[in-house]
Amino acid sequence: MTDLLNPEFWYSVIRVSTPLFFGVMASLLSSITGTINIGIEGMMLMSAFWGTIIASFTQNSWIGLLAGVASSTLLAILLAYFHLKLKTDLVIGGVAINLLSSGLTVFLLYAITGDKGSSASLRSFTIPKIDIPFLKDIPFIGKVLSGHNTLTYIAILSIFVVNYLVKKTPLGIRMRSVGENPDAAVSVGISVNKMKSLSLVLSGIFAGFGGAFLSMGYVSWFARDMTSGRGFISIAAQALGGNSALFGAFGALIFGVAEALGITLQSLRIPSEITNMLPFILTIVVLIIYARSKIRSHSRIQEQ
Repeated sequence: MTDLLNPEFWYSVIRVSTPLFFGVMASLLSSITGTINIGIEGMMLMSAFWGTIIASFTQNSWIGLLAGVASSTLLAILLAYFHLKLKTDLVIGGVAINLLSSGLTVFLLYAITGDKGSSASLRSFTIPKIDIPFLKDIPFIGKVLSGHNTLTYIAILSIFVVNYLVKKTPLGIRMRSVGENPDAAVSVGISVNKMKSLSLVLSGIFAGFGGAFLSMGYVSWFARDMTSGRGFISIAAQALGGNSALFGAFGALIFGVAEALGITLQSLRIPSEITNMLPFILTIVVLIIYARSKIRSHSRIQEQ
């Protein structure tokens, strides 16, 4: 219990929530046009891989970050092409991207470095951390909010940017109209395919930032399947928050608390096999609550 009052615990919560923040934004931007991106997990994994590889070969973490985001964006464009042009089922396309990324990253890691499982032989390059002036000197708050990776602050900033984009801008209104009623959107001259393509590309960009953080911020190497279900957890957190980036980020923070709590419990000699289940158990509970609330809402509408 005393660990919960420790600033290091809440610092850890923000740290482990960072890839989820990006994942939630990726999920939100795709779902508001009715194109739920199941492939976020694979996009994050591909970005984590190319971020590490390119950063190591160029000896520049920022170029690695760009390469990682570019790889996930390319997967998003591929998914948009297959879904919108070739009429592939979106869920099947997303699952295919997840499976492709899982296998291809392992193959390429071995082909490029000769390593199996992790990029241990490569020199690591990470995105730098930032100490915030004045804030870092405030007791407790300074230890919680200052000294994070640069991508953590970009993730927090992106929550407000995406919320403004979705709620306040003409582009956000057009994207939401496509998701809520495509026929009505077409009747006022909005291109449904254009909006859905854009939403998937934006989703791929944010998923790329989340994946790059995992291999160049959370840790300093790439490991096989290192996303560990964070893409799926992000989708669950976004479902919890609906079309609000702020509520979605709050959902991600809840999962971050669960993961950080699991790490803390391991120090109490509780088996990691049990503590690692906490975020996924929470995911199931959240989805059950979300499904029940949707059913009740639908029933009330029918009764009226």
